[in-house]
Amino acid sequence: MQILYTLYILLSLITTVVAKTHTFHWNVSWVMANPDGLHERRMVGINNVWPPPTIRVNANDRVVLHLTNSLGEFNTSLHFHGLFVKGFNAHDGPEMVTQCPIPPGATFIHDFNVGDQTGTFWYHSHTGSQYGDGLRGVFIIEDPQGFPYDYDEEVVLTVGDHYHKETQDIMKSFKTRFNPTGAEPVPQNSLFNETRNVTWSIEPEKTYLVRIVNTGLFPSHYLYIEDHSVTIIEIDGIAVEPFEVDSLYITVAQRYVVLLKTKKSINKNYRIVNVLDRDMLDYVPSDLHLVSTNWLVYNEYVPKPDPLPYFDFDTVVNALPEFDDDQFKPKSKQPLLPDPDMVIQVNFTMDMLGDGITYALFNGKSYTQPKVPTLYTALSSGNLSFHQSVYGSNTNTFVIHGDEVIDIVLNNHDPGKHPFHLHGHAFQVISRFNSDDEDNPLDFDPNNSTMTDYPEFPMVRDTVLVDPNGFLVIRFKADNPGVWFFHCHLDWHLEQGLALVLVEAPDILQKTQSKIPQNHIDVCDAVNIPHLGNAAGNRDFLDLHGENVQADWLPMGFTTRGYVAIVVCGLFAIYGIWSIYKYGIEDVSKDNSAAVISKLYKILEEYDSTANR
Repeated sequence: MQILYTLYILLSLITTVVAKTHTFHWNVSWVMANPDGLHERRMVGINNVWPPPTIRVNANDRVVLHLTNSLGEFNTSLHFHGLFVKGFNAHDGPEMVTQCPIPPGATFIHDFNVGDQTGTFWYHSHTGSQYGDGLRGVFIIEDPQGFPYDYDEEVVLTVGDHYHKETQDIMKSFKTRFNPTGAEPVPQNSLFNETRNVTWSIEPEKTYLVRIVNTGLFPSHYLYIEDHSVTIIEIDGIAVEPFEVDSLYITVAQRYVVLLKTKKSINKNYRIVNVLDRDMLDYVPSDLHLVSTNWLVYNEYVPKPDPLPYFDFDTVVNALPEFDDDQFKPKSKQPLLPDPDMVIQVNFTMDMLGDGITYALFNGKSYTQPKVPTLYTALSSGNLSFHQSVYGSNTNTFVIHGDEVIDIVLNNHDPGKHPFHLHGHAFQVISRFNSDDEDNPLDFDPNNSTMTDYPEFPMVRDTVLVDPNGFLVIRFKADNPGVWFFHCHLDWHLEQGLALVLVEAPDILQKTQSKIPQNHIDVCDAVNIPHLGNAAGNRDFLDLHGENVQADWLPMGFTTRGYVAIVVCGLFAIYGIWSIYKYGIEDVSKDNSAAVISKLYKILEEYDSTANR
């Protein structure tokens, strides 16, 4: 045992010596750009450049990032998506979860070790839907011992969506009583490497390592290269057994690393096609390019094939083989974790509350930000840190013990698709079903042998799609003390409150990460947010007086559908009155003849019959 301990210490010292510190000074500000070539607008850039840069480090390296907010009147933040930041929970990034928002003029310092993770990750703002305005980029952690597969060249590829309006303006018409169904904003375009109509010149008989990230806000993408297959070797930073596919289905925030082997012949060029998932959109504008064409070019002297029709979603998608990520098994051959010590079950619904706005809710609660970042409450609450109430009644917070096995059961009582992401962990996906019956969603039943026929070696990732009207069961070990967000990464739904918080091993957290960096406290002071106290900002931790809570429920007898019906009827009534004036009263003022009076009565009768249907 002593020999093993000595070897461990020597290995740790060697790692420390080899590890490198990467220091970044980022000034976050507005930059004019025209990503889709159709509309110039402000984008959030770094050091006056957009798109932001790719970060590339080695395992066990240290990252020191000074982020200065020069966005005028807007706060910001930065989350490192997929990084466990083990031992550095204060640097995870979501505002009011692990830190205060960074106000204009302030500088926030991230200082953490990336640990032994390797793979493809990304960073993005975690302030509202701000990353849709451009604050996003790829974060790659390489293995200093080398890559396990041979390849000739590496390519980083992002797909995403693009809005011509800034997200703060979109929110004004989205989260409002005038959007009673809660319909998500539809993007104006898709992007391929933050632009469109891309030409990728390649060489024959080469192997390309392609790192693919969906950095969008909303729709998933179908992605394929004509007459080429790719071999998946990594998903969400987890190495998997090589698996050959003809196409990918990639939700927002997911990552795939693939190997592409090019052909011998250079007599032909090929389309690279990315397709927005139409089924996720409430409506499709006539000018929205659902199908986008880019090109894989072997020979610049050979004509490129014509773009596919941008509207022909059905023809393109129906020709693709079904994509099932459950079949991707971790290369580590990690077996199914033992039975859970704790099961967290949440039922997800979309409901209109008393303010007339549609919210996303877990068990009837829409995540509402506390007045003190939850991490700071965990660190300052002493022996009450396991008392769930100190974190607020409207934050959907669950306290879990260290080293326990946790199951999260998510029943989706909604007809939409939802990509869910867990901070601080990768999880096993052990059960997932969907249903076509919107009126009777399929809930998880632990006594149903089909639903509990868990795989021996489950897929492991950090962002997973929950199917319509179905359920998802994920499992992970609580081996990373901290405060971790679990939320829908369809960012409009996070804005509606579709999130919960895990406070993991707060006793260990207090012993190992008790000191909040002074710079982080200074940022809280600058934005006038306390760094001590419960969710209400009170030092009496069991007193939640003054906490932030969701809007009241609709009065008894009202339903969301009823509220929508009232709004629609009101709009028809306004239209009817306008019609009477336009085609009736206006004429009466000009002509008092019997024919005009007869016309007016006819309009009134038609409107009355329509209103009484």
